[in-house]
Amino acid sequence: MRIAVLAILAGAVIYVVFSSLTMGKEKTIEMNENAPNFALTDLNGVKHVLDDYKGQGVFLNFWGTWCKPCEYEMPYIQSQYEKFKDKGVQVLAVNVNEANFVVNKFVKRHNLTFPVVIDRDNQVQHRYLIGALPATFLIDKNGKVIDYTTGSLTEEKIQKMMEKIQP
Repeated sequence: MRIAVLAILAGAVIYVVFSSLTMGKEKTIEMNENAPNFALTDLNGVKHVLDDYKGQGVFLNFWGTWCKPCEYEMPYIQSQYEKFKDKGVQVLAVNVNEANFVVNKFVKRHNLTFPVVIDRDNQVQHRYLIGALPATFLIDKNGKVIDYTTGSLTEEKIQKMMEKIQP
């Protein structure tokens, strides 16, 4: 009986050590690969399917209301969205599993007009292998991921990113 218990404990220790050594070494989305498709609903009940945006550039931003760098960049994303929305560039802001009330309050406070969707079960976040927030993917008109960045963005950087995906 002791040997069986020791074997189980040894197995658990080996698993924990292996997991900690491989943590943070996740595969990332490959550049020039198709962006993983998803369907999420915005705060107005409208369903947004990423594949429906083919033919347009997509600025895909993962964020949270509690994330100060996310909040910092939102006015800049809004400003550039206003400049690029009629030029074939769309913004999809994916909130990571917060309550509608909290997200809606944030959206109203910052006067955001681009689609804000909520990833209720974190499936999209996991498909895109998101760790730190904010995280932004640039998707070209063919649905290919052409760039990825984490951390807060300046307005100048957002403008250059949107120019990069403008069809």
